[in-house]
Amino acid sequence: MNKRENLLKLRDQAQLGGGIERIASQHKKGKLTARERIHFLMDEGSFEEIGAFVQHRSSDFGMENQKFLGDGVVTGYGTINGRLTYVFSQDFTIFGGSLSETHAEKICKLMDLAMKNGAPIIGLNDSGGARIQEGVVSLGGYADIFYRNTLASGVIPQLSAIMGPCAGGAVYSPAITDYIFMVENSSYMFVTGPNVVKTVTHEEVSSEDLGGASVHSTKSGVAHFTGANEIETIQQLKKILSYVPQNCEEKVPMIPFEIGDEMRPKLIDIIPESANQPYDIREVIDEVADENTFFEVHKNYAENIVVGFARLAGKSIGIVANQPAFLAGVLDIHSSQKAARFVRFCDCFNIPLLVFEDVPGFLPGTDQEWNAIITNGAKLLYAFCEATVPRITVITRKAYGGAYDVMNSKHIGADMNFAWPTAEIAVMGAKGAAEIIFKRQIDASENKEIVLKAKEQEYADLFANPYRAAERGFIDEVILPEETRKKLIKAFAMLENKVAVLPKKKHGNIPL
Repeated sequence: MNKRENLLKLRDQAQLGGGIERIASQHKKGKLTARERIHFLMDEGSFEEIGAFVQHRSSDFGMENQKFLGDGVVTGYGTINGRLTYVFSQDFTIFGGSLSETHAEKICKLMDLAMKNGAPIIGLNDSGGARIQEGVVSLGGYADIFYRNTLASGVIPQLSAIMGPCAGGAVYSPAITDYIFMVENSSYMFVTGPNVVKTVTHEEVSSEDLGGASVHSTKSGVAHFTGANEIETIQQLKKILSYVPQNCEEKVPMIPFEIGDEMRPKLIDIIPESANQPYDIREVIDEVADENTFFEVHKNYAENIVVGFARLAGKSIGIVANQPAFLAGVLDIHSSQKAARFVRFCDCFNIPLLVFEDVPGFLPGTDQEWNAIITNGAKLLYAFCEATVPRITVITRKAYGGAYDVMNSKHIGADMNFAWPTAEIAVMGAKGAAEIIFKRQIDASENKEIVLKAKEQEYADLFANPYRAAERGFIDEVILPEETRKKLIKAFAMLENKVAVLPKKKHGNIPL
């Protein structure tokens, strides 16, 4: 065999991963192979592989007799929608995708290239964890990856798709990255598996119930997106990249847009007559954003706040909105964490922030206080205070108490603050305020209900409107609902070249 034929033979061998039988086994589980995933993710013909001939160096437990080209991970670069992207895809057909010293080195080399060239990196995870036969060497490989994840955080977008098992130390790399995508019924994440849980706590639990896509997208909030199958998850990966720049030095992507009639009359009747009646804030978002561009993040977790990406006049923006249709839109532990994380991501990558505010306050109760609503609410406050991207708030209805401050108020650095005529900006709702301010009068009266109603109305007339705040300049303009989109397009265009000068420091100490 000549040298040319030998190279072609080795290439074919590398393409087969762990062999035809193991590929068939992967397909039988309804899963794609590592290379098939890359095929569907990258632009056709753009993928260039790095390290296809790498093999492990272990000789313990007879490992010297079990060697496969690539050593359980396919790494390389290509384009997604024409933009440079790096990708590694773990190959479950080789040692169950377990991470060895050389497997980790391949991933680290790719991460270093992504950092040097300022382009996103995507990890397609499908691994049984550290390769036990290599001991501490494989653990060190994980730590090398974690370190690079941390250095890359806020510099380049990092996306993690969990396509199969992801257990033990393997979960921490995705946890440090920006967004986690999971496949329903075929992927799971946990630090300790069902067997260990049973031994230690005597709980009987399946892998799916312990760390499946449903659990992590609704209960823990670990997963930001779930797909019904691998193809849907891959489409989500491609979609999110269309909203974010290549790195922290670039501006947001934009698509050509022609300004036309930007009035939105449907917004006129969106706020119900009763202040206690819910409405879906997504209807407001859909009217204000470019048509069919809102891409929600963490959709099924902490539903009292809605966050996601959209386009406004062709430019990418991040949206944070209280959701009156769920728990009246209150801020609580989970919604504060969810929104804070999203705000910080947008700030990292120069994505302007739009806030829709309708918040009656923070959720009261022992559960919230004992689980640190103070610290968790402060995370959202800190995230907004720290953000230097263009920031605009629209108060649609309630803006009560400390939650008014936290939701991107003028006082914490918002650039433009608008309010609809239906806005109520006050320390608390009229009934609660009247009960405190006029307590003596109410207690002394013969008909407490009538006096309370009158005093409630008196307080509402004074404070349940946006004009007191506008008098002080805390609200820049009270606008008609139908004007919202037009006003926002102009305001974001005005803020396009915003520069913020921050005090010199190593980094702040966010209340974690």
